[in-house]
Amino acid sequence: MMTKKTFGTFAGVFTPTTLTILGVIMYIRQPWVVGNAGVLGAVAIVLLAVAITLTTALSLSSITTNVRIGSGGAFSLISQSLGLEIGGAIGIPFYFAQSIAVAMYIFGFREGLQTLVPGVNPIILDLLIFALVMGIAFISTSFAFKIQYVILGIIVLSLISIYGSLFVNELNFNYEWFGTYPGSIENDFGGSSFWIVFAVFFPAVTGVMAGANMSGDLTNPRKSIPLGTITSVILTTVIYISLIFVAAMIATPEELAKNYNVFIDKALFGPIVLAGLLGATLSSALGSFVGAPRILLALGEKNILPKSQKLAKLSKKGEPVTAMMVTAFIVLFGISLRNLNTIAPLLTMFFMITYAMVNVVALVEQTLGLPSYRPTLKIPLIIPAIGAFGSIAIMFILNVLVALFSLIFILIFYMYLVRMNIKSAAGDSRSGLFTALAEWATKKTNALRPQREVRSWRPDLLIPMTMTKELRSSYKLIHSIIYPKGSIKILALRNENETEQRNIESFLRNAIQKFKENELSASYTVIDNTDFNTTINVSMQSLNAAFFKPNIVFVSVDSLGTNFSYYDRLLLDAKKNSFGTIIYIPFSTASLAIEKSINLWMTNIPIDWKETFSVRNNNLSTLIALLIRRNWKGSIEVNILNNNPNMTITHTDIEDLRTMVRFPKHTSISIKQGDLLENVKMERNTDVNIFSIENGMTIETMVKMVNESRISAIFCADSEFENVLV
Repeated sequence: MMTKKTFGTFAGVFTPTTLTILGVIMYIRQPWVVGNAGVLGAVAIVLLAVAITLTTALSLSSITTNVRIGSGGAFSLISQSLGLEIGGAIGIPFYFAQSIAVAMYIFGFREGLQTLVPGVNPIILDLLIFALVMGIAFISTSFAFKIQYVILGIIVLSLISIYGSLFVNELNFNYEWFGTYPGSIENDFGGSSFWIVFAVFFPAVTGVMAGANMSGDLTNPRKSIPLGTITSVILTTVIYISLIFVAAMIATPEELAKNYNVFIDKALFGPIVLAGLLGATLSSALGSFVGAPRILLALGEKNILPKSQKLAKLSKKGEPVTAMMVTAFIVLFGISLRNLNTIAPLLTMFFMITYAMVNVVALVEQTLGLPSYRPTLKIPLIIPAIGAFGSIAIMFILNVLVALFSLIFILIFYMYLVRMNIKSAAGDSRSGLFTALAEWATKKTNALRPQREVRSWRPDLLIPMTMTKELRSSYKLIHSIIYPKGSIKILALRNENETEQRNIESFLRNAIQKFKENELSASYTVIDNTDFNTTINVSMQSLNAAFFKPNIVFVSVDSLGTNFSYYDRLLLDAKKNSFGTIIYIPFSTASLAIEKSINLWMTNIPIDWKETFSVRNNNLSTLIALLIRRNWKGSIEVNILNNNPNMTITHTDIEDLRTMVRFPKHTSISIKQGDLLENVKMERNTDVNIFSIENGMTIETMVKMVNESRISAIFCADSEFENVLV
């Protein structure tokens, strides 16, 4: 098996990047830019365009000095930082844009060639040029790069010939510094604008990714991509700015606007400039045809596309043959369209979005300030910020509708990849991003108010577990309480039997996975302690120091049990640590029945509840009833037990309570008197009873209520952080 040939900075990055930037627009559109915008206007257009590409090149370079970049260039960088879904959503359209661009370059080459052989059918010329490009690429990447050396030489000679025009023409030193924007031949010189001229010129400076696309074939991408890309951008910028002055000196503004071939006509030796024009388009086509399959190869290696294993296949020479064949078919499709003017703006947008995302990656990595971000090339934060904002702004300046359409296109790809649930072995920086956002939000929240707000209350359960049946019996209820925005933390007490302990941990992993599949926040830990009360008490004390802490202790009690003393102590410990408590006691044969009807029992409501906005210890029980009803899509019957002779609850009071609690529309509210248990036993038509735990109520009392009523029950004790009336 032959070893894969890799390339250094000059061959792998500098040459393809330079050849892609020094393209057709430099030869036949830059004089027109000067004729429209004037010297200073043209300089402003070049500098503005380069500001986008240079910031992108610097961001690209900074990131590559920090990560082990894989194949696929920008796709690899974006995936490593923002995940495969976003990387793929950008990488797939970027690949198609790179592939279709080959057809555009072939058309450009053919138009130049037709000046030499005007009688040949354009389709035949296109197919011959395509065969030439594909043949060179299929022989080997190394051979393609050797051809690019020849083309680079021709372009250098053509530039010398253009600069030489200063010595063979009468020079015009009376520059037009600010242009009048007369327009072009195509619009009968009906006028243009700065942004129209900018839109024509901007594609000239794109191509900063040409070297990065070869990242998988570079000997040392961490060194070559920054050095080759930045050197190329700086050199080509100097060339473009110098050619503005050359154009202004060798022709009048009127000539520059009317004659696209000024550089060819007035050059020291015109044929070599024409050869440079042909060479530039050929090298761009070749660079894109060599680079595009590498992006497809990288997408295949990450199993993002159908038939990914075939796409990721390499030949004995290390060439992505299957990816090259697919690319060839896409190029042929592009050629068959004949006129790419309709989709060319869309391709430009995909390039721009890729540039924007590279800058976003640099911005995210730098803002997070993680210890893993240690680039050897450090750049100020303003550089990726300008690059990201500039890229998006230019998209909408060029064409608002096409920009929106391209963003929608990428969003569709993203949603498709999210549904595929692809996994990256290497991981990415997204968890760091969300952690940083959470940290920022925590600091802001603490600055506003250190204590928890009752309006921001949600059910975050702390669930102690000694046996799996405790969680099995209450799984559906837990889900009904916390869905969709609550969370659970399970504290599993270690079982001294190792086999039983392994079974518990296996069960917990599956249970947590089930919760997460329903997009619920869930986690567990095993506590190496067998004492129930001590473990829970210490855990609550420790968690009180955390910001994202549980606020309710949830336990499931077997109604057939005999020893309940540790639950009574748990109630006291929870109150002491400002935790709410939920005690679920399922009736042995009924459990939660058909999960439709809920009986809520409100007791000891204070006389001044409307003035103080307090229903005392009935807050958590009422909130839990509302949460369960929503997830069951059931109904609530509220029973208010009033044994206070000084308190009269009128119909108006009932309606006020309905309004202030915001009970669902068909909730019935009735007033009861007498013993709680006797009243509960008379209300048989329900699936679950929900009570508040009053002072002095023991677990034995609760179990008795369940067994005598023959209905499962939930008993709730408030902390100080719930208020159902807010």
